[in-house]
Amino acid sequence: MFEKISEGILSTIGATPLVRLDRLFGNSGARFHAKLEAVNPGGSMKDRSAMGMVLGAIDRGELIPGRSTVVESSSGNLGIGLAQVCLWFGLRFICVGDPKMTPQNLAILAAYGAEIDIVREPDNDMGDYLAARVRRVRELVERIPHAYWPNQYANPLNARAQETIMREIAERLHGRVDYLFVATGTCGTINGCARYIADHGLGTHIVAVDAEGSAIFGEQTCRRLIPGHGAAFRSELYFDGIAHSVARMTDQDCVVGCRRLVGAEAILAGGSSGAVVSAAAQRLAEIPDGANCVLLLPDRGERYLQTIYSDAWVEEKFGDIAHLWKEQTTC
Repeated sequence: MFEKISEGILSTIGATPLVRLDRLFGNSGARFHAKLEAVNPGGSMKDRSAMGMVLGAIDRGELIPGRSTVVESSSGNLGIGLAQVCLWFGLRFICVGDPKMTPQNLAILAAYGAEIDIVREPDNDMGDYLAARVRRVRELVERIPHAYWPNQYANPLNARAQETIMREIAERLHGRVDYLFVATGTCGTINGCARYIADHGLGTHIVAVDAEGSAIFGEQTCRRLIPGHGAAFRSELYFDGIAHSVARMTDQDCVVGCRRLVGAEAILAGGSSGAVVSAAAQRLAEIPDGANCVLLLPDRGERYLQTIYSDAWVEEKFGDIAHLWKEQTTC
């Protein structure tokens, strides 16, 4: 699909680096690798989804450059990916967000020329806005002429675009991928990876990294501070057996994982990457020596400088926990 974009910034989407993590889990006999999706031009793996969904709609005639408007719900990465792709194709883009959006993400969206529509009323007493954002998207699509909703929560092109991640990993590791740790939200990425693994008989154990309190693999039970993974409802891209096991991570796990990653490997990654790191740390004892393990790191850490990487913010929210990321991870 991406081969159709042979020039310009969008041609750089995909083919992201896979690097060895030799220091993070130094006492483990397994081999750990990180897929650095932050290298995509919009800063996250959601660039792949944005390109796939928009290009597919253009091919079907549902989007016409210079006339159509794309409307989607996002608090961050997909919105930024869509903003860049829509700008390149000459499409108007309205991002429906909520008050939890970070100043950095709002500024990036504005820089790409996106229009931002903020939903103010949460859906429930846990402060979730997802259902309200989706309702607002539907309202705007009905009202605006030539409007189109990609619907990342049900669009198979979201998942299909993410299959390229697993293909790139498998090619680099010659088909031997024993464990894949992947954060879940819309389930687009884990869906695409799972289908590629099944279609190619890789035998990879998929660990779905969900947020504590998310509704994807259980009941929605609590508020969450850090966006990027987890969801208030299970998307249509979910299917039974999508993962072999599930690791549910807290906000504190995200912080500790991010801080461990940058301290050990000098990789500044986002909140869901921290969750992935902490999930792998919890599984070290069950991973056999010599296993190839891949941590899918979705985005950049620069968008979390005022939260995860702010000592003052971390102490305000969690207390003095610096010792947790300064300790050495052991099997």
